[in-house]
Amino acid sequence: MKTIKPIIIILMLIVVIITIFSLLGKSQQMTVVYEGNTSKQPVKMTVGKFQGSECGMVINDLNFASQVVAPDGKTWFFDDHGCMAAWLSARPFKDEAIVWVKDLPSGEWIDGRHAWYSRTDQTPMSYGFGAYKTYQDSFIDFTIMQQAMLNGETMANLSFRKQLLEP
Repeated sequence: MKTIKPIIIILMLIVVIITIFSLLGKSQQMTVVYEGNTSKQPVKMTVGKFQGSECGMVINDLNFASQVVAPDGKTWFFDDHGCMAAWLSARPFKDEAIVWVKDLPSGEWIDGRHAWYSRTDQTPMSYGFGAYKTYQDSFIDFTIMQQAMLNGETMANLSFRKQLLEP
């Protein structure tokens, strides 16, 4: 009996370990970088299956999603246009990259460098930049949006938020 008890404990531990590895193997893997996008078109995204390359958040709202395609076809994903703008500014291929953003009204992917950005939308990371295909009063272009992000002039900055929301 004394020799059977340790064997049973060891077998139980082995079963627990196998179960854990089995469950981990079945868990959904997040896509952070997609390789081989030689067409440089937007990659089809699914909610909860992609992770932001800058902040690491799971992308649960595609309305504010962005994609950056490097010249070699590597594609990175972002849950907020502000995250994308900050991340892109530090890349050696920043000027050659193709940027895709979701047009908020239509949900279609549009060229992020030619999009217009609002400053007060409720975005996943609270930066406030919603993307639009057509210009509206007070919208800003990509360059100004990126600079505002780098300067901390976003809805996430409480003192700057006041300025943005003043009439």
